[in-house]
Amino acid sequence: MSAGAARRYVAAALSRCRARGPPLWELAPARGLRPLGAGGAAAALPLLLPPRRHLSSRNRPEGKVLETVGVFEAPKQHGKYETGQLFLHSVFGYRGIVLFPWQARLYDRDVASPVTEKSENATGHGSKEVKGKTHTYYQVLIDARDCPHISQRSQTEAVTFLANHDDSRALYAIPGLDYVSHEDILPYSSTDQVPIQHELFERFLMYDQTKVPPFVARDTLCAWQEKNHPWLELSDVHRETTENIRVTVIPFYMGMREAQNSHVYWWRYCIRLENLDSEVVQLRERHWRIFSLSGTLETVRGRGVVGREPVLSKEQPAFQYSSHVSLQASSGHMWGTFRFERPDGSHFDVRIPPFSLESNKDEKTPPSGLHW
Repeated sequence: MSAGAARRYVAAALSRCRARGPPLWELAPARGLRPLGAGGAAAALPLLLPPRRHLSSRNRPEGKVLETVGVFEAPKQHGKYETGQLFLHSVFGYRGIVLFPWQARLYDRDVASPVTEKSENATGHGSKEVKGKTHTYYQVLIDARDCPHISQRSQTEAVTFLANHDDSRALYAIPGLDYVSHEDILPYSSTDQVPIQHELFERFLMYDQTKVPPFVARDTLCAWQEKNHPWLELSDVHRETTENIRVTVIPFYMGMREAQNSHVYWWRYCIRLENLDSEVVQLRERHWRIFSLSGTLETVRGRGVVGREPVLSKEQPAFQYSSHVSLQASSGHMWGTFRFERPDGSHFDVRIPPFSLESNKDEKTPPSGLHW
């Protein structure tokens, strides 16, 4: 389901609930659905979605009633969401469920950190020193029914692994597994015992009506998290805004392979582009600089990203994708720019915040698949 569609569906709920008192949610077009106020103790609102078979506007019969799939809850201003929390993604609009949280270091170049703050530094080329703050992210499952409707704005195969054999370029992906920041979680509850459709849902979670939330981790989820921890955990998140376009980068170390009598180190990186303004812009080019500890500096230029030139608008303000990079050294750095085009044909460059490519000290055998 698209973020624009999500706003329309919740708008319908809002129109029905205004008589009950101040609404818990308001619509902020540039950022999707956002919570209203700090506590939000007002009446909870129903989360309404259309019947899946009627998503196409061309064949949607008139007068169809929206399906109620749950009830919105007040977002947590402090603390974290627990395993089993159902949510709607505030930017991409998909339904999901929290598997477990990660604690990351967020290096936000838009926020000046106090000098006295006890934190770590992020090294960057030609960039100011930035202090890292602890921030909560979540490993989540995306509802498979929503994946086709967000595929143009968010890759649903955000997690990839090196295959466990000699071909160093072989990768496999886990569809519908994503990383979500705490502020992007719009929590809701449901009485459905299987509210999320994903092949891993019933492997990882089970229903327990005595718990809140009523979906608890199975032993298989705990074992999977422990086994794949080195390739799942995010440690650093980098963020910077230029001309109202915010770029967020999350790098992940994937492991080392031997190729032609040398070691090749692999990383994946997830990038989210967000238009914080109302002006429509389109990504046209990318320009990367990749520095390796071996002393090499590589320049990469190309059209768009992952074969696309996404448009960021008020209705669809964000785009997310993942890619991969390899070095013949155990560490390095990446930075660069994205070139965007305005409706009048003018261009401007958006900075990609510099981020480190660091290998894990304790090298382990990469996972070979989802088997127990």
